Amino acid sequence: MANVIYDESINRDLLRDKVIAVLGYGSQGHAQAQNMKESGLNVVIGLRPDSKTREQAQNDGFEVLDPFAAAQKADIIQVLTPDEHQPQLYAEVIEPNLSAGKALVFSHGFNIHFDFIKPPADVDVYMVAPKGPGHLVRRVYTEGGGVPCLIAIHQDATGEARERALCHASAVGGGRAGILETDFKNETETDLFGEQAVLCGGVSNLIMAGFETLVEAGYDPDIAYFECLHEVKLITDLIYEGGLARMRYSVSNTAEYGDYVSGPRVIDAQVKAHMKDVLSDIQKNKGAKFANNWMKEGQTGYPEFHRMRAENAKHQIESVGEKLRSMMRFLKPGK
Repeated sequence: MANVIYDESINRDLLRDKVIAVLGYGSQGHAQAQNMKESGLNVVIGLRPDSKTREQAQNDGFEVLDPFAAAQKADIIQVLTPDEHQPQLYAEVIEPNLSAGKALVFSHGFNIHFDFIKPPADVDVYMVAPKGPGHLVRRVYTEGGGVPCLIAIHQDATGEARERALCHASAVGGGRAGILETDFKNETETDLFGEQAVLCGGVSNLIMAGFETLVEAGYDPDIAYFECLHEVKLITDLIYEGGLARMRYSVSNTAEYGDYVSGPRVIDAQVKAHMKDVLSDIQKNKGAKFANNWMKEGQTGYPEFHRMRAENAKHQIESVGEKLRSMMRFLKPGK
């Protein structure tokens, strides 16, 4: 059973005399930087002069420097740019400014675990990974709560890497909800698998297949949308609140019976075998096929990524959904 650590067990003053440079001001960057600033830490933002978020970071009260200057000034450099861009950023901006005793921080272990970035031995390398999207990390913090965080230590050059990671995670808000310790391998490979097999790839393709099955059988696409996509939130909210048991308790007996008798027919042994193939493609000790393919995509201008994005955007479920969501007054435009 994992040990859960809370604020009262953390030295929250450990980083108060350090300069933390957050490179990137996207979903996680803006959230973590603002939370740390409001927790009393000295945070600067590293962004290119042409960055779309530069003005936002300045309006949020940060000193904004170009990435090289931010890394040069910092004691702790936190990388919150897309995975596929980090190796070049590291080579051009971070590596020249890594001196003994500094810390390099990630919120996803991708580049460290798959060896796309290899830091020198005299710096701390750790991870602070909030288990939620950036807007939620920020919103919950402003409400007085926090999103649980994972921490992991890749290198402990100073002897303080763990304590630094805990203080860092606490400043983001993780200590309010609970901080769990893991390692870069477990975080990276389970995160990628969860996204691909269940949370993003699995759910989206299950939804589309269900929608297509009803429409191809002659049912109204609007009804198919409600049954196979719209109501997913209602079910996942119940699962989030109390696990599968809470969901099954809350739905009708008919729905629960259908869950038991039909669910295993759809998600069968063959599906699980495919999941194992997906996991194998992710795992470093099996060749890291997914990681290598994704980095190649970034290096060649994302040809397959853009093709698949455009192809999926044309799916009937998107046009049906756009029409129906426009009639739902409780949904905010563009949300």
